[in-house]
Order: sequence, then C-alpha cells, then structure tokens
Amino acid sequence: MALRKSTQVGMAGIAAAVLAATALAAPAGAASDTSSAATGHRATQRAMDAAVRAGIPGITAQARDSAGVWKASSGVGDLNSGAPRGKDDKFRVGSITKTFVATVLLQMEAEGRLDLDDTVETHLPGLVKGNGNDGGRITVRQLLSHTSGLFDYLSDEEYARTYLGEGYLKHRYDTLPPEKHVKVALSHKPLFEPGSKFSYSNTNYILAGLIVEKVGGRTYEKEVRDRIIKPLGLKNTTNPGNSVHLPRPSSRGYAKLFEASPDRIDDITEMNGSQGWADGDIISTAGDLNRFYRALLRGKLLPPEQLKAMKTIAAPGTSTTSYGLGLTRFDTSCGTTLWGHGGGMVGWLSLAVTTADGRHQLAYNFNGDWDAASMPKIMEAEFCGK
Repeated sequence: MALRKSTQVGMAGIAAAVLAATALAAPAGAASDTSSAATGHRATQRAMDAAVRAGIPGITAQARDSAGVWKASSGVGDLNSGAPRGKDDKFRVGSITKTFVATVLLQMEAEGRLDLDDTVETHLPGLVKGNGNDGGRITVRQLLSHTSGLFDYLSDEEYARTYLGEGYLKHRYDTLPPEKHVKVALSHKPLFEPGSKFSYSNTNYILAGLIVEKVGGRTYEKEVRDRIIKPLGLKNTTNPGNSVHLPRPSSRGYAKLFEASPDRIDDITEMNGSQGWADGDIISTAGDLNRFYRALLRGKLLPPEQLKAMKTIAAPGTSTTSYGLGLTRFDTSCGTTLWGHGGGMVGWLSLAVTTADGRHQLAYNFNGDWDAASMPKIMEAEFCGK
C-alpha cells in the first residue's frame, strides 16, 4: 500500500502493519469536538495521543456514526512552528487511491465496456512481456486482487537507490511517467503463476490505471473525477498530476529516510504527484474518505454484482485481514468486520475503514511515515474500545 518505501519502515512493513488489526493499546495539542458525538470516541482520542507520545508528529481524524460527525487531531502539523495538526487537513492518501481505481474499472464492467476476466493483453497489447511476464495470462481481476505475480517496481534495488535517502531528496521533483514503473517491474521475472498466490504489488495498479485510460479514451484522473469525485461532492479530493504542492489547509509531511541516522527527520511535504499516479497519487481529507467509503459500501457507486466482486477475497491475507478487489477486509478483535484500505508513502500513513452497512466510518492520517504499528491501534480503539 505504500507509494514509496523508506529504509526505516519499508513497503512490506507498512503494508503488514496497516493491514493487520492489533489489540488496543492527552499530550499537548490534542483536540477534538466537544459535542455529544465526541463522547463515543474517547478511546480513539487516547490511541491517537499515544501514537503522538510515541513519536509521530501529528494525527488528523474523522469518524461518522449514528451520533454524528466527530473530528479530532493530536500533536503538531509543523515541527518548526509547533502549529497543531488541523482537523480538516488535506494529505496524500497513498494506496487508498487503489479503491478509487478499482471502483472505476468495476463501473466500466457494469457498463459492458470490459470484463474482469479480460487479459491485460486485450487492453494493453504488447506492453506486459519479457522475463517470463505475459500479459496474455494475467487478467484485470488479478491486477485488482494482487494475484498477478508481477514484481513490485518499488522493490527494485536500483529504483530504491535512486528514490531513497539522498536519492529521494534529489529526485522527488522528477516527473515519472507510469510506463517507467512498468519497465522497472518487467525487468524482473514474475513472482509466481498468475492467480496462484497473493503478493501486494503497486505495479498492478499502474497497469489498472493504463487500462482505465485505454477503455475510457481519456486520462485516469478525468475518469476518477467524473465518476466519483464530482458525483459524491468530494470537494477536498484531487489528483495532483505533476504538481509538487499540497493544497491548504494541510500540515507538513515528515520522513525518516536514512537507516544510518534513525533519528533524522526530513520535511518532504513537496513531491511530484506523478511519482505515485494510479497506485497512490490522490490527495484528500478524512471527511471526504469517509464519504467515499460510505457511498461505496452502501451501493451508491456500484451495482450489487460488482460490489460483491469487490468484496470477494481472491487470496488469503493475514490472519486478520484479506484483500478483495481494491478493498481490504479487516476483522477486529471484537468481531466487527470493516472494509477499507490503508495508504503509506514517504511522509504519510493513512487508513480509512467502514462497517459493511456503511453506518460507521473512520479515516485518519499520520504526517510521519514511521511507527506504522500504531495505525491499526486507532482503528481498534474506535470500533472495539470504550
């Protein structure tokens, strides 16, 4: 789920920590609504405050349930000025973007414009080939479920050397077309036979974005905007394109990029949005993410057949989570089943989840990319804490 992996956390570490539901675990700067809606979220606030005490700069969150909307923050949004983290901050959501992309492709299937069992070769002829990779043997469904076997371009050693540590600081303003990511991935042999296993690979959603463009005849960004962002009124959600700026209101994003200097923290707020693209470029807010997942799980974006497919687990996940089509199932310690997605990238960690009936949502963001293990503790506090 990470757009970028830092040497401190690593993409696999972010994915494992954010996708795993763990047991539940106020500093200065903590803030929450004082309305009656806030009384049911005290455990969530405590978990947020604990993550800040453990070293995360700041957290912004929003929950929606029968009592109303609860907004909260903890810690700081700017380590230099000490300004508190905002309750309406915009942030880079990372791989939560994947749910948006999967939703667009499932809408296209419902319209008869493609089939989930179409091969990649059908829509992107000649693109996926070489080193044992064969787009004629990989389906759209396998891209969306991370069962394609394609190598994750972020795990390429040369790519990592270029875009980690000093390399990241040097190249974070570069424009990277999606084809570059595909080329990096295809320089490696596939990890396994398509459909036989699960392995999270950002390459899958780069290809999914390219299929969106091929089928739709226009950019992936326009498809997401016209199919999801505009109809749902997600006024704080955007695709950044090549922009390096984070729209306001927002906080600074911080990363630990150097294994040899584990206490070093760099401000990496600015980065070229093209370095994520369809595997994780979206900028949004906790409120907009809650609105999106609420609409999705309530059937406002997909017909029943496509929503069922999205929630069908294609391959086993961890003991507490499983992956469908751009959607993760979280089984909490108290028996509540949640659906959503996590997102990690350099400088940011995010999670957005909702109950299956869409009645209770939670979305939150860390403006630091370390201590991913604290992420699911906040989710557990909201749905299982008291």
